[in-house]
Amino acid sequence: LLDRRTGRACVPALPDFVLARVPMVRLRGGEWQRGPGLLQKVYEEPRYDHPFFQDAFRELNALLAAEFDGNALVEYVDTFMYGFWGEGHTWPFTDHPFPDASTAERTFVNMFETQLEYWKRTPLATNTQPDWSRVGNSELIDRTIRSHNWLRTDTIFIENEQIEAIGNRPPWVAAVLEVGMADGSPESLEIDEGVTLTDNVIAHVMDVGANYWSLWNWHAERAENVMRYYHQYPEMIDTIGRRVGYRVRPSLVWHYAGNDRGGLVIGFANDGIAGVPGVLRVGLRSDDGRVDVAGSLDPGYPLPGRIRQAQLPLPPGTDWRGLRLRAELEVKGVRYPVRWACRQMLEEDGSLRLRRTRGVSS
Repeated sequence: LLDRRTGRACVPALPDFVLARVPMVRLRGGEWQRGPGLLQKVYEEPRYDHPFFQDAFRELNALLAAEFDGNALVEYVDTFMYGFWGEGHTWPFTDHPFPDASTAERTFVNMFETQLEYWKRTPLATNTQPDWSRVGNSELIDRTIRSHNWLRTDTIFIENEQIEAIGNRPPWVAAVLEVGMADGSPESLEIDEGVTLTDNVIAHVMDVGANYWSLWNWHAERAENVMRYYHQYPEMIDTIGRRVGYRVRPSLVWHYAGNDRGGLVIGFANDGIAGVPGVLRVGLRSDDGRVDVAGSLDPGYPLPGRIRQAQLPLPPGTDWRGLRLRAELEVKGVRYPVRWACRQMLEEDGSLRLRRTRGVSS
């Protein structure tokens, strides 16, 4: 690859041992009209379907998954997709390096299945990029949802197809939104009728019910850039900070007893903007461990702004007062502790010790 501005060769994304064995194909049918630092005379893509590339891809996933699959420090792993940045396209070029679209789709479906094979515990996040390059993106999105993995997008304004996929995903599928924000300088604010572009972005991120929103300053990622904007316009960042993702709390607690049966019915509320990205497991436990009952809500529940009830039977004669109500999030078989998003004081483990509250009849 040649840099159009300097005429020097650009550093290819593939390692040398792969470049030596896998053919590269020049892209045609378009010209990238981006900034001078990003322009090149030639753009090439590898033959992803080449056996050596596939072997290297499998080995890479095996090595990464051996160390990071299920690692508590890794929230999700990008689904490997075609093209620039692995986001599923080589826009504006109208061709691709494959002999036909069927070969392209079959190749990336097989690569997705390889990732599913190795990433059994950590979610994969598949870009919702429309299938401009005819490489099977819609099939990858479908398989992502059916396998209880996640979705992501690198914009929120360009393609309506991405908004449809993100905004109408099943509630147990998390959404990752990567949208640039201002750095606080006057030229970056882009104010329209008193509203900055970043505040406009945040409103749209909330509209689609995102679980994650990136703090990204358009290739100038620095904490001081984020804070420079925040000190001028804190309201919307504070708002999304309080509501992004799911925020579950036990809203209503009823006790029932009779005929040697007793227990609690609890109504769980979600003050966030997204469903629970997996399965919420809830349970009651006494300090001595003699009472320990638990169960799961339906995947994705409680929904934002809704109540979902769960019945937790207790052994006969159990006093519910003083029991600890705890929660865990289960994603792809891995359980993570959850702290209730309520005003009451919580225990160190994030559980809530149940008691009567004032002003409510028995």
